[in-house]
Amino acid sequence: MAQDISFSQSSEDMGTAKSVLLDECEEQFGLLNKLQNEIILADTESNDAESNEAVNCLNAMTAELEQWQEMEPKLLLTNPEVLSAVGKEELQRLNNQLGMVLSCSQARLDALKRILKREQTWLTDKKDVLNAVSERVLKLQHENEKLSEHGVLLDMKRKINNLKDYHSGLMETLSDMLDEHFPLPDPRENGTKKKRAAAFDAEVKLISLSEIIEKLTNKTLETPHDPYVTTDDTFWQPYTEMLLRNGVAIRHPDDSSKIRLEMFF
Repeated sequence: MAQDISFSQSSEDMGTAKSVLLDECEEQFGLLNKLQNEIILADTESNDAESNEAVNCLNAMTAELEQWQEMEPKLLLTNPEVLSAVGKEELQRLNNQLGMVLSCSQARLDALKRILKREQTWLTDKKDVLNAVSERVLKLQHENEKLSEHGVLLDMKRKINNLKDYHSGLMETLSDMLDEHFPLPDPRENGTKKKRAAAFDAEVKLISLSEIIEKLTNKTLETPHDPYVTTDDTFWQPYTEMLLRNGVAIRHPDDSSKIRLEMFF
């Protein structure tokens, strides 16, 4: 209650001070208008006066102007209560304006802080995603390198196995063809005169033509520096001569019992 009474009294004092100040301002404004009218009237009368009077008037006005310039300005009111009340009102108005500016600035600062926090969260998430993707790429590259090396090895093994199978198939086909068309002689068969000329010992176990060719091939591949195979009684002479005459095999230049496969490359 005391605060309300004090506030009412302060408001009344402030209103009184403003009234006094306004009255003083109006009084000074009226005086200013009066002086302005006198100056205008003096200017009108000077048009009909003589030039020396105009010079005298100018000198007087100049002296008065210098006097006013040398004077220090005085306050309209010297009442400290009135000046204090007006100053308080002006300070209160300025304080309210500054409070509004501060409130707007604080709201703007809070908004910028929220935006900054959101952007920092977004940046952190993007960095996490980038790191995860980079790790995944490196892992895939590493796995791809391993798979590439492993794939090359598997492909080479597959090709080697296919080549071995193809070679085995060719050898089986060649063996079947040679066994069919170039069989070993049957000792129980009643041979012709030509076959009797190629007689052989029935107790000796002859090797087939395919076995002869296989021995010559293996010897050439295993010991290319010494590709010759020594012939013995297991080599049927007609097949040996057939290989020599058809250019499949050749004899050793110093030992006729040795033959080797002809170099076809």
